[in-house]
Amino acid sequence: MATIEAQTSVQPSSSPRVMLYASVGPDMVWYDVDEEHTTLVRQGSVTLPANVQEAWPHPLGQYLYVAWSNGGPSFNTASGTGPGLIGSQHGVSTFRINPASGALQAHGQWVSLRSRPIHVTTDIPGAHVLVAYNNPSGVTVHRIQPDGTVGSEVKPPAMLDAGIYAHQVRVDPSNKSVILVTRGNGPAGARPEDPGALKIFSYEDGLLANRASIAPGGGFGFQPRHLDFHTFGPWVFVSLERQNKLQVYKKLTDKTLTSEPLFTKDTLTAPNRVRPGQAGGTIHMHPSGRFVYVANRNSGTTDFEGTSVFAGGENSIAVYQINQDTGEPTLIQNIDTRGMHARTFAVDSSGHILVAANQVSFSVRDGNNVRIVPAGLAVFLIRADGRLNFVRKYDVELGSGRSLFWMGLVSLP
Repeated sequence: MATIEAQTSVQPSSSPRVMLYASVGPDMVWYDVDEEHTTLVRQGSVTLPANVQEAWPHPLGQYLYVAWSNGGPSFNTASGTGPGLIGSQHGVSTFRINPASGALQAHGQWVSLRSRPIHVTTDIPGAHVLVAYNNPSGVTVHRIQPDGTVGSEVKPPAMLDAGIYAHQVRVDPSNKSVILVTRGNGPAGARPEDPGALKIFSYEDGLLANRASIAPGGGFGFQPRHLDFHTFGPWVFVSLERQNKLQVYKKLTDKTLTSEPLFTKDTLTAPNRVRPGQAGGTIHMHPSGRFVYVANRNSGTTDFEGTSVFAGGENSIAVYQINQDTGEPTLIQNIDTRGMHARTFAVDSSGHILVAANQVSFSVRDGNNVRIVPAGLAVFLIRADGRLNFVRKYDVELGSGRSLFWMGLVSLP
């Protein structure tokens, strides 16, 4: 069911066709995206062997690599500090994307992985798939076969420094280095904080080797979750989960980063009044390089007459304008995602629309009553100045024990 708040026309028909892929538990669902009218139309779905964790398209757009596991917090809304369920079955499946319809078709056999995959990506030419793991923290590289399927693992020449609780792996646009974002863990009860870091590796034909560890303050009070690269400038933008911050690092000529951030910015509208459960989320650069977007998430609870309800906080997209000479971001907007806990969001390759995936259905207090805010996909128009206009929301039925864990936008070739 779609909840429509506003309508607006966006982009010329010459833009590439865009598909939206979203996971609900083990199901990967696809929607046709009408950019002109900013609408989504559900087309079909496939079911994976276990809950989808993350997915990434091949750079040429013919394949989608989907990582899945029966472990991990796929049904748990809390950001938490622990690794979640370990699970017993983990893998990555290759799907061929139909260039006419965007439909997914299983392609070849799925490949078994060592533990729960928390993130997956490809290198720049699409020669390898890289997988990050949170428990134990690690990263593997797998060759992409000539037919597009995931092949054998490329073993590194020496042990890699994978930090604590990897949460994302990204390949630098130069294809010469890889950054593993290791979140660490916040303190919990009697257990002290585990430090976070950005682990930088050299990268050549699938081979990783240790280069540097970026951990301001020894990694304490530094809990990075995701990063994105500036489109053409020498900057890397990093979201800090527990600190609710955006940081900017400069890339050095040796493909490492400055040891300290150039800039640190708040992501919240009220950074001095942070509610329990508030956390920074994923981050995406606008294709123009002029803007960057960061998710704020909260699903903390309180009791209301015996019912657990939302305790308050920010579920929003923070919008920053980027100084093209210095890389400094300036917060220009925080806009509500119209739902709870936007774990993922995406910007289309033309920079016309942004879609946020509110992960869970949640009870909220409404005066003396309680109502349910459903999980769903919130569609925003990206204006010329980078700010977002909310257009409409599509409620998503989850079913028992499931969440809207991942979504992404893919331009068809």
